[in-house]
Amino acid sequence: MTIDLDGADAGGQFVRTALTLSVLENEPVRIENVRGNRSTPGLRHQHLAVLETMAAVCDADVSGAELGAETIDFEPDLESTADASGWGGAGRGRLAGGSYEVDIGTAGSATLLFDALLPLASVLESQLSVTVTGGTDVQWSPPVDYARRVKLPLLRRFGLTAAVEVDRRGFYPDGGGRATLQLVPSTLEPIELAERGPLEGVRLYSTESASLADRDVAHRQAEGALERLALAETDLEVVDRCERTVESPSPGSSIVLRIDHGTGIAGFTALGERGTPAERVGEDAADAANRFLRRDVENGGGNGGVPAPPVDRHMADQLLVFLALAGGRVRIPAVTDHVATSRELLEAFGADIALDLERDVTSSADGETAPADDAARPALVTVDSTVDS
Repeated sequence: MTIDLDGADAGGQFVRTALTLSVLENEPVRIENVRGNRSTPGLRHQHLAVLETMAAVCDADVSGAELGAETIDFEPDLESTADASGWGGAGRGRLAGGSYEVDIGTAGSATLLFDALLPLASVLESQLSVTVTGGTDVQWSPPVDYARRVKLPLLRRFGLTAAVEVDRRGFYPDGGGRATLQLVPSTLEPIELAERGPLEGVRLYSTESASLADRDVAHRQAEGALERLALAETDLEVVDRCERTVESPSPGSSIVLRIDHGTGIAGFTALGERGTPAERVGEDAADAANRFLRRDVENGGGNGGVPAPPVDRHMADQLLVFLALAGGRVRIPAVTDHVATSRELLEAFGADIALDLERDVTSSADGETAPADDAARPALVTVDSTVDS
């Protein structure tokens, strides 16, 4: 049975997640009004690359695989496994693995393509290697150091075996970066991230293209971040500081701050922009980290004892597919549009995702004054057990 989806009110994340779930469930999907709420609807280079890659790894039948397409049909062809258990039950299949090369053709995000592939580790039979040429550090997507230093280390704690190797960075507008995802068959474990543990330290990763080395951009970003970061107020120590100069077809820079605590990891990022001082780029990442730090374990950031969320707001929606696969609990900072979209998609594919909004608050998920509407309220997302079809 084909699952019919409408992307009229969604963007690229809707497409990527739908394709991932289609492969995991081994169920065909039809998506109409692709990226319908964007000024240029339909598939762009980045989304087309994801579609073509997913089709290649699972030998899917596809229609609509062209730039600008607003309707796509995707039918995966995984080997059926009648004895499969857990989410999807007997309908689930197994994925062969293999090696693939993908050229996005623009500065489209390699990390977003990797995000679509990561959950497939749960149905792999052998290692999957995907090398992507495109953008590694570009707007509207996590920089590659967020994937390598924040997301993957967190998911490894719950059974995922994966690594990203970077051969060359790619900044906007030329892209030209090259990175490889190595994904190994993995047995995922329940995710328990309901509370934040004691703060353990901060790690800083600041990167500049070689063309910016004479301006000392990576060092200035790091200095700006550390001067702004609330280290003294939180007794937080810098346990790792890495400043790198890299080759890239385009000038650019990025910074990632990673905060380790007793139960998890959170990450905060910023990208260099023409006309923005490097110090300000570092301060932007530090400002986001400081908002996270305000919500301490003891008083829930002043919200009447609600435990502080252990993950950052960008990680929140990225964990939902893994939560559906493995079960568990995650307290998230806010019910963002991406969280709501991911939950709706998971439920369309048969997953049962409980989302309990916490009590009313007088500050938003990032610590700034705001009405206590749903989007500004932390929530506990729960999957008691994996779905059995």
